[in-house]
Amino acid sequence: MKIGADALLQALKNQEVKQMFAFPGGAILPIYDRMPKYDIDRILVRNEQGASFGAQGISRLGDKVGVCLATSGPGATNLVTGIADAKMDNVPMVAITGNVFTHLIGSDAFQEIDIIGVCDPIVKHSFFVTEAEKIPEAIENAFTIAKEGRPGPVLVDITKTAQSDKISQETWEKLCRGESFSTRENKNEIQDISENLLTNMDKAIDLIAKSERPLIIAGNGIKIAEAKKQFKDFVEKTNIPVTWTLHGIGVINEEDCLGLGMLGMHGTCAANYATHNADLILGVGIRFDDRITGKLESFKSNKKFIHFDIDHSEFDKILKALPIEGCLQKTLPLINKKIEENSQENFPGKFKNWRNDLEARKEQWKLSKATSDKFTEITVIDQIFSKLSNDAIVLADVGQHEMWMAQRFPADTEKSFLASGGLGTMGFSLPTAMGACLSGRETWTFSGDGGFQMNLQELATIKQENLPLKIVILNNQFLGMVRQWQDLFYEKNYVDTPMDNPDFVALGKAFGIESYLATNEEESLLMIEKMKAATGPILVEFKVEKEENVWPMVPAGASLGETMISRGQKIEF
Repeated sequence: MKIGADALLQALKNQEVKQMFAFPGGAILPIYDRMPKYDIDRILVRNEQGASFGAQGISRLGDKVGVCLATSGPGATNLVTGIADAKMDNVPMVAITGNVFTHLIGSDAFQEIDIIGVCDPIVKHSFFVTEAEKIPEAIENAFTIAKEGRPGPVLVDITKTAQSDKISQETWEKLCRGESFSTRENKNEIQDISENLLTNMDKAIDLIAKSERPLIIAGNGIKIAEAKKQFKDFVEKTNIPVTWTLHGIGVINEEDCLGLGMLGMHGTCAANYATHNADLILGVGIRFDDRITGKLESFKSNKKFIHFDIDHSEFDKILKALPIEGCLQKTLPLINKKIEENSQENFPGKFKNWRNDLEARKEQWKLSKATSDKFTEITVIDQIFSKLSNDAIVLADVGQHEMWMAQRFPADTEKSFLASGGLGTMGFSLPTAMGACLSGRETWTFSGDGGFQMNLQELATIKQENLPLKIVILNNQFLGMVRQWQDLFYEKNYVDTPMDNPDFVALGKAFGIESYLATNEEESLLMIEKMKAATGPILVEFKVEKEENVWPMVPAGASLGETMISRGQKIEF
């Protein structure tokens, strides 16, 4: 006899799910009871938040949709932060929760929660399943919706009744044959090219031709669309300088363009200078969020905008722009072809004065190097980055180290830089790395001492699964980014930012993980070599300088033209 739980697990197999991050509980026991019969690895996390981030780690690399599973009530609500993080960063993910028996819904039963209502603002779509026969369609649609268009998380909440009830032989046989249950239109099918889109492309080319100081801001949409090659072609055809967002790191090699680095609150001086002084900005797969615009009125001043995006709701949300709507894998080749056909425009020969200016600024405002008399986070980051494998995955938690890493990460399209952008979730990197390392690629996870303690319980999962993670703890004994703001803007009133930390090395060993300490540059180099050679999980605590600040910096509410290069020193733009 096959039941709803069988239907769920077979439907997941049909979606080629190989691993699932999960934690058991009463409302999903029918699923757990049938799990041993299906070839899906269960990764037992120690908190459901670890499951939602672990699933993200699979999804953020772009070729699969991660899955997490939790029970009702607190199990479901523990997933919420990871779901919200996925929504903000356009990460496709399927979160499956159990709920109480159907007849108990709405009665405030033990561990009952309206998780559909809780998650409504933070999911792309949700399904509430009360009948076993409807499980296959819900799962198939969940994966389709998560991936199509602008990706995002989808929630499937299944009552215990639906998990336990019998399904028909017809349904089971259809599942086993891998047939579709969905009646939805495939929204990923290539649509006919509209006249309006073609007209807007002509207008875009005209705007580029008439500009003197154009600039491209490249974002994560290029990666999501798998359009790096098409984007590179566009850059080569237009000869426009490029800057990128936090999630745009790695969309193009700096050798393939005039790359100015990341822009924004902690962007490079050259990138912020270019953005502030451009007369035309081309946003390619970006949201124009506040961390890159700074003071919006100043950002918009004396500029025109072209916006390439798949999601029409993004157009004119922050500023008025000429919209180029559609998947970048479709729109970029079209505009590239139009540029080729527009023989009177020789873009590679244009913008010479602008490019010369930016090349000089880039040379003038190089990022600061680590000081030789201090053991700093920059020291460790530079050392590790110089040792990365060609296809390494690097995960940053949230804080000062994240910004130093983003500024310095080698802009290599084979390497992957993963960070929590929109939500800025402390505790992101360690559990997300669990999913990322399942790719088989060398995986490094960086945390500050504060962020590490948000999800350190997942060390038990990492040890149990023998995940080959290289765990870096940058311990400055502060909540560093908050301390920096207290230092610069609140007269060093360090309220609740100094940290009394545990012995991280002893802690790692308590979980059975090989663990070490580095307190100077020489020890650091030795430990990094040890980490490179490790075949299982390894943890190293780097005890670094306490009060280093991240530069450059744009204060909150200021414009990119007010970028600070050091304490009290602004760059004159």
